[in-house]
Amino acid sequence: MKSFSNTYIFVFSTIMVVIVAALLSTAAMVLQPLQEKNIEIQKKRNILSSIRIENNAKTAEELYDKYISNSFVINAKTEEQESFNAFEIEMGLEMRNSPDKRSLPIFISSLDDGTKKYIVPVHGKGLWGPIYGFISLNDDFTTLYGAVFNHDDETPGLGAEINTDWFGAQFADKKIFNNNMEFISIDLVKGGADPESLNEVDGISGGTLTSNGLEKMLYDCLGSYQTYFKNQMKNNK
Repeated sequence: MKSFSNTYIFVFSTIMVVIVAALLSTAAMVLQPLQEKNIEIQKKRNILSSIRIENNAKTAEELYDKYISNSFVINAKTEEQESFNAFEIEMGLEMRNSPDKRSLPIFISSLDDGTKKYIVPVHGKGLWGPIYGFISLNDDFTTLYGAVFNHDDETPGLGAEINTDWFGAQFADKKIFNNNMEFISIDLVKGGADPESLNEVDGISGGTLTSNGLEKMLYDCLGSYQTYFKNQMKNNK
């Protein structure tokens, strides 16, 4: 009787494990398209936020189609890579490559006032995990128009402040090139930025390591585009 009981328990447990695994697998397959759609919408929301377009999950797709007029991918030589889809490029993966091997997406926005903004993704490392976002530039290719940042694991009230409106708003009108067309990126200054500085913003109080990571992210990612930006500035003269 004991042997039969043990066999029964073993068989029953095996069947239950198989059933649960099948249910989880089915649920994952059913939910995957929804998860991918949510990721797509969130990315569109972030791109729109970088050009100061208010949006939500319901309006993001319509507004994205309205304001993002073009997108493309360039390589380190600024050659357009026609076989690549800018929206599908993961900047975090590209930044693992050497600078000459990176595929760099660019999004172009046409705003209601007729001006064009150029949007690029940024991705780096914070204190506890990845930090990322989008930077938009005016058509002079040196003056920032907007910025939006996010994170996965930064400390609430400290490093996590990078995804607040007040922090992103500091980047508007800052410049990533000096008057000699030298790339200077953006400096995050502990204790307060000089209001007269072309490229300084306030760092996060109590979030020094996150600020340092974001500063490096901007230098590395925007620096990857500097040849393209310089070429555009020369063409505009």
